[in-house]
Amino acid sequence: MNIIRMDTSQILSRAVIHNDTIYLAGVVADEGHDGIKEQTRNVLEKIDILLKQSGSDKIHILRATLFIKDMKYFDEMNEMWKEWMPEGYAPARATVEAKLASPRLLIEIVITAAAKQ
Repeated sequence: MNIIRMDTSQILSRAVIHNDTIYLAGVVADEGHDGIKEQTRNVLEKIDILLKQSGSDKIHILRATLFIKDMKYFDEMNEMWKEWMPEGYAPARATVEAKLASPRLLIEIVITAAAKQ
């Protein structure tokens, strides 16, 4: 059983690969991204990069959990999600309102994906 950990610190790994399944840690927006649309776009761009580095892509996402600061952002966040996710490839998904680690954060996304074969 081989486990690959990427970008690992004492607290977390940005990605963990096990048996052709890729687990991404919660992805949040970089500093300077303010609104929900801008933060969501930035998070999705970072997910694209992490998935590529891990041997996958967004059409191989199995499950997504989206944590948003306030459900008032739900529709705007979904606009960005729909632009990003190709039709017919939507993963199993949950969206939860949550208090996030920093007051500036409006969204955090956790992804599980299959490796590309």
